Parts: sequence; C-alpha cells; structure tokens
Amino acid sequence: MSSVILFLAEGFEEIEAITVVDVLRRADIKCDICGLNSITVKGSHGIEVNCDKILGNIVDSEYDAVVLPGGMPGAKNLRENSKVVDLVSSFYKQGKIVAAICAAPMVLDRAGIIKGKTITSYPGLELGECNYIEQIVAEDGNIITSRGPATTIYFAMKIAEKLEGIQKVDELKSEMMLTFLENNI
Repeated sequence: MSSVILFLAEGFEEIEAITVVDVLRRADIKCDICGLNSITVKGSHGIEVNCDKILGNIVDSEYDAVVLPGGMPGAKNLRENSKVVDLVSSFYKQGKIVAAICAAPMVLDRAGIIKGKTITSYPGLELGECNYIEQIVAEDGNIITSRGPATTIYFAMKIAEKLEGIQKVDELKSEMMLTFLENNI
C-alpha cells in the first residue's frame, strides 16, 4: 500500500487538504494528516481538523509522497518551517512524489527544487526560476502542482495515478461520478 503524508499549518485551505485526503483514502492509499505543532489545526475558514501525527514524529522513509495544501497563511507557515522544507527537499532528492497546490508551491521554491521545472500555482504567486504554466495540474518528474480549490480533485487524482496507476483512478473517477460530470459538461 502506498503512503502519503499531508502537512497542515494554521490557515490551510480546507478544500485542498480534506479533498486530497478523501480521494487518496478512497484509492486505498494510506494518507496521514500531520500538524506542524499540534494535533488540532485550524484552516483559513475556521474549520478545525484533527491530525494523525505531529511533525516531530515523522520518519520520511515511511512515506512515498508528501502533499502540501495551500491557503493563507497556511502556505506561508509551511514555507517558514525549516523541517517541512528539509523534508520536501529530501523527498524530492529520493525521487518521491512532492505535490503542492495553490500557494504551497512557494514551499517547493524555498526547498530549491523548482528551477527549470514546469510548475503551476494560484494566479499571481511569485516563484523562482521555473517554467510556469496555467493548467489545472502540472507534472514534471516527481513534482505535481495545481492551481487552487476548484482544481483539487484533479490534483488528488494525479497523485493517486502516480501512486496506484491509471486503472485505479479510472475506477475512482467512475465511483465518484467525476466521469459522468466530465462527459456531461
């Protein structure tokens, strides 16, 4: 079974965090929610989430991917945490999946892993030397990025695809009625 760690900092974007956790767990991927300083973390819209773990107890060898939701000031709080930045860098160097949505690609920039990479993010986010594109999801090697709340389900599906394959994602899209939606828009 694949396993993912999703970091939550105060002020995270709730849709981007909970949707990813939900989709990955539906895909039979272990997805631990990790608070930076405590088990309970409050999102940018006042929703509190109880985490499975706290950052100080994380062993990166237990995980195949790291996911960073956006939101403000959540993404800034992730970027300012040196342990998060170090873990992101470590995951990247090990060839593990590093996924960030909305404003969270700023953490990838701080980790020094986006130079020359194809990246997307929330509009207007200032990033370093990368190939910035305006697509729902951008994938470059082991880096996956996405734009914001409305793109979250596609972001989560791309992470699931990288970990469990397209067949699993096609089944999941059908079960969640995403295929129906895509065929009827």
